[in-house]
Amino acid sequence: MEEHVIIIGNGISGITAARHIRKISKKKITIISAESEYFFSRTALMYVYMGHMKFKHTQPYENDFWEKNNLNLIHAFVKKIIPAEKEIELNNGGRMQYDTLVIASGSKSNMYDWPGQNSKGVMGMYSKQDLENLEACTPVAKRAVVVGGGLIGIEFTEMLHSRGIPVTLLVREKSFWNGVLPKEESEMINRHIREHGIDLRLESELKEIIADENDRVKCIVTKSGENIPCDIVGLAAGVSPSVDFLKNCGIEIDKGVLVNEYLETSEKNIYAIGDCAQQRNAIGERKPVEAVWYTGRMMGETLAQTICGKRMKYNPGNWFNSAKFFDIEYQTYGWVWNKPKENEQHFYWENDHGKKAIRFSYEKNSRIFLGVNLFGIRMRHSFFDTMLTEKRTVDEVIGQLKAANFDPEFYKKYESDVQHAFQKQQ
Repeated sequence: MEEHVIIIGNGISGITAARHIRKISKKKITIISAESEYFFSRTALMYVYMGHMKFKHTQPYENDFWEKNNLNLIHAFVKKIIPAEKEIELNNGGRMQYDTLVIASGSKSNMYDWPGQNSKGVMGMYSKQDLENLEACTPVAKRAVVVGGGLIGIEFTEMLHSRGIPVTLLVREKSFWNGVLPKEESEMINRHIREHGIDLRLESELKEIIADENDRVKCIVTKSGENIPCDIVGLAAGVSPSVDFLKNCGIEIDKGVLVNEYLETSEKNIYAIGDCAQQRNAIGERKPVEAVWYTGRMMGETLAQTICGKRMKYNPGNWFNSAKFFDIEYQTYGWVWNKPKENEQHFYWENDHGKKAIRFSYEKNSRIFLGVNLFGIRMRHSFFDTMLTEKRTVDEVIGQLKAANFDPEFYKKYESDVQHAFQKQQ
């Protein structure tokens, strides 16, 4: 009888695992998800709302892909896991047996028990259901408040702004995303947000959400006592692993499902990957839980090898990430902390218009390149990945910047300006 692999979740990590298991084996594969019938690109949700694409365009595979590859899809919730019996129980009461179980249940939007957070018009922006909820509220919306100053918060703000809905963005920190970005970059993004007509409120926190007699949002109250009328409240105060259904089933969980370097949980033949997985021992400087698209994909690829008999450690390599703050693109490679550590030095360059910037981080004594932040200038991942892996000096990296740039042909290039500024600082 064929070994049965059940995968809980049809996001990037779960589907990548399924695809790679299928490439190298004939195991029976069942994928269970209640969010959507088919796998879709979660990062494209904002572009669906903004009118750049339709939801069907977020499906990377044709509808017959699943049958063609013998992947069985079940649209349901997993109510609980029973490891001793190698079974899962669905919300409809049905049970299924597994030989290998993969938990890829993803994230959920953070909720902090704010009074009124269950009112109509209050939502996160993570799932397909969130998108549908937002679409339903948009036609009558006159004003929105977005709570949270991270990447989801700025995306949510841009979405609403694109539909002509005035937005107030509440950020509890003194400057936007200043727990991640150094002072100059954070202030650049503050300016850029305000230039787009967004009512950015720094050092401002949500106290409660007030609804009308029909349980619809009518305003929010901040901790300073300010009342802000609104029809939509976007809760974008981060995400956390979706693991509530695992409580009391014997699998060890903390913030997420605890896994070792092979992505194994505390229970035999049960693995966890993607946003819901938490490394028992952090890998280098990386956080134990990483809700990042590409790490979810890498976990899926790695785990498929282990499940098919080629035991493999998860190795995500050098850190990188990218995002967009309205029309300023952001890339980061390696490690650039918001404040240099004792053994580190930063070099920062910003153009005269305050829309493009580069920051390099390097070791003071050895001058080894540690990381780079890029704003408004596109540079090649492969270039910086090689420089980090080979432990090149910051002088070598800056000297070869022209090889990294992949801005379009007629864009102005800034490498010479950066190089001259760096030489002047030295």
